[in-house]
Amino acid sequence: MTGPGVTRLDRSDVLAGLFGCWDALDRLLMGLTDRQWSQPVPLPGWSVHDVVAHIVGVESTLLGIPTPESDLDVSALSHVRNDIGADNERWVRQLRGEPGEQLLGRFRSVTSQRRVVLTRLSDDDWSAPTATPVGQDSYGRFMRVRVFDCWMHEIDIRDGLGLPAAAADLVGPASRHALDEMAAAMGFVVGKLGGAPQGSRVAIELTGPLARTIRVAVDGRARVVDDFDRQSPTATIRMDGLAFTRVAGGRAAPGTIDLEGDRDVAARIVENLNYVI
Repeated sequence: MTGPGVTRLDRSDVLAGLFGCWDALDRLLMGLTDRQWSQPVPLPGWSVHDVVAHIVGVESTLLGIPTPESDLDVSALSHVRNDIGADNERWVRQLRGEPGEQLLGRFRSVTSQRRVVLTRLSDDDWSAPTATPVGQDSYGRFMRVRVFDCWMHEIDIRDGLGLPAAAADLVGPASRHALDEMAAAMGFVVGKLGGAPQGSRVAIELTGPLARTIRVAVDGRARVVDDFDRQSPTATIRMDGLAFTRVAGGRAAPGTIDLEGDRDVAARIVENLNYVI
């Protein structure tokens, strides 16, 4: 639910997703060999180890721990696109020399501390406006972004290790909140990046374990809606839900996608589906 200027989210539900992400990552990382820790993931320049270092870095920053200095100008790296990316890279480089088992211990420590902080947070602080990666919004929205980030990185690690998630692993509050966060961006993707014209009604139908339909109506501006008021979509994009997350996150190119209705508009949206910076 959206209030004046902020998104209001149920704290227990969002935290169930975030804590579930951390638990899933802990299980996935337990017992990895040195070779597995060094496996590349679908993110330029990063390994399994680097992804975990990034998560540790973000949660450490949220605990008030200063971002470390780097031994080089990380902003000059080709895969660093903004200040947030530069801070991420500083943490990654700082922790790159730690053995995997030691990094896992650090991950457990910092997420344990964050669980305490988040559990004790007052309702007012949860709903208070704050700076987030998606602009000024509630702290609760910020934590939904954290669910999205951690969930996406679990998939990155699984892809790097060749350990795909079972269908049952893809169902729950973590994936639901991750997709809610991605769905919230689809008005921007459809209207701004995809250039859907006025009067467009775009349905993005996700299939598989992550099945849902995201509807975007362009009426003055593009916005996500619950339904099209009994009208048919003018363009439909149908694809596997997990493939959608990979494409939107810049991890993979579109695979098998069905387009219906205004295929030119639908194809243009797919071409611009990668919105995650």
